[in-house]
Amino acid sequence: MRRLLPFRERPTVEHQVYDLPARESCDRCDALLEGASDFTHFRICPVCGRHFGISATRRIAYLVDPDSFEERETDVFSTDPLEFSDDQPYPARLRGQQERTGRSDGMMIGTATIGGKSVVLAVLDFTFLGGSMGIVVGERLVRAAELAAGKKRPLVAVVASGGARMQEGMFSLMQMAKTSSAIAALKAEGVPVISILSDPTTGGVLASFASLADVMLAEPEALIGFAGPRVVEQTLGRPLPEGSHRAEFQLAHGMVDALVPRPDQRSWLIRLFGSIEPGDPRKAETGPPAQSGPEPPPWNVVQAARAANRPSTRAYLDHISPEYVELHGDREGSDDPAIVIALGTLAGIPVAFAGFDRFAPSEIEGADGRPLPGGFRKARRLFALAERWKLPVVTFIDTPGAYPGIEAEESGLASEIARTLERMSSLTTPTIAVVTGEGGSGGALALALADRILMQDGAFFSVIGPEGAATILYRDADRAPELAESLRITASELLALGIIDGIIPEPADGAGEDVELAARSIEHAVAEQLEPLRKRRTSRLLKARRDRYRTIGTRHLSKRAPEPSDSGDAEDKITMSA
Repeated sequence: MRRLLPFRERPTVEHQVYDLPARESCDRCDALLEGASDFTHFRICPVCGRHFGISATRRIAYLVDPDSFEERETDVFSTDPLEFSDDQPYPARLRGQQERTGRSDGMMIGTATIGGKSVVLAVLDFTFLGGSMGIVVGERLVRAAELAAGKKRPLVAVVASGGARMQEGMFSLMQMAKTSSAIAALKAEGVPVISILSDPTTGGVLASFASLADVMLAEPEALIGFAGPRVVEQTLGRPLPEGSHRAEFQLAHGMVDALVPRPDQRSWLIRLFGSIEPGDPRKAETGPPAQSGPEPPPWNVVQAARAANRPSTRAYLDHISPEYVELHGDREGSDDPAIVIALGTLAGIPVAFAGFDRFAPSEIEGADGRPLPGGFRKARRLFALAERWKLPVVTFIDTPGAYPGIEAEESGLASEIARTLERMSSLTTPTIAVVTGEGGSGGALALALADRILMQDGAFFSVIGPEGAATILYRDADRAPELAESLRITASELLALGIIDGIIPEPADGAGEDVELAARSIEHAVAEQLEPLRKRRTSRLLKARRDRYRTIGTRHLSKRAPEPSDSGDAEDKITMSA
């Protein structure tokens, strides 16, 4: 087994021998590269930030702890299954690559530690036949996955590839199936899979193991796409939009979780591992308890809950879990900013967080802060990770409701809400929902079907906004304060009705006036509820959750119809109708 020291610790020739040709200036901005620290250490242009290609050897050196990498499976070589020849026989081409790089093929695999966390690495090298995937690369990836499964260590795959290796024909293409099956088996064991996409990541590698990772990072401006842009333009006979095959495009369309520059990838991975690995639970730091004042009228609560300074999900995460890792995208073409998903800790407990961002801007007019169908898919993606990694789920509820426009209807809004409710009802891990602002109808409830529902005392939760109810019942939105009274939407009223399980006090002047204190109160209340839930067997957890929702409202059933009321005018007796 070959050992490799991190490049930052020992920048010797050993770590540079397989790099792409040296450059004196950036071929994009003409900046001088020679002597620039960013380029010397990370192969990044100090002016425009372009990430130049690097070898697998250097890549591993950036990521791992000193003296921790042990390379494996070095004695695996490809034959010539097709007896392929273009301008030279395939065996001769392979020998030339092997002599130049000192390696048998285009992927290095092995074990290492990153921030003390034991991992398995699988790193493609574009300097060896364009990082193409043939039978050796496929076999090594599978062996790395099997090693990760056996040792219960995360698999970190770093990708730089032009796709399948054409010199090995269908044997190469079938590696897509082979590696995909291996990743599926690894994920079924609950082992995290992380991929880092660099420039370029295309073809069969992207369309197999690289895209099946639980968490996907990309280097800024990396070329990423199934078919390269030149091939697409030639096939379609027209130019592509600017940036259509770049990492930024992939992030905007929900296909990667984050753009992480090369110098930050190691620290990003360390934060990720800290967010999903069991640690030592600590007592939540509450400090002085929040002192709530007397409860104001419901309409005042509604207005306060919608205040511009009301803390968002991210604001609370900044205080509860400062090292949280935000994930992005539903992996189906969208990254709805109205729903935030993240991995972090709460009172030392690794937790999966999901919540609404009511201030999130949207490209769709009228959709600001209102989730679209992709937002609910994004939340379900987090739920799947939480279930596999045995993480409790904590959700933050603050939204006026789902966006009801035609764009959402075309994408199956009601269906996505229903599937999210179904998914939360069957999660095999503890769930706690915290209503921190406005709980608006079914869109809010989609993330609130939990084992425990808590509310800040300045929040409200309603079947419909008071203005909407007044418009439907009285055709007069000005009667919203009256409907706010009738709907019983405040925390104290919902606790009395048995809808929620507890009230979290907040500063008397509102959570926005002391976010830190409000966050500590939430942390303490959630940790207190999590402790007994985490001790329950899965079967008991699911049964208790089913029983909870099975019995909601049943004590208000009667075998006799209610007597008609003689009070009120005719307008007050209007009921909702289609």
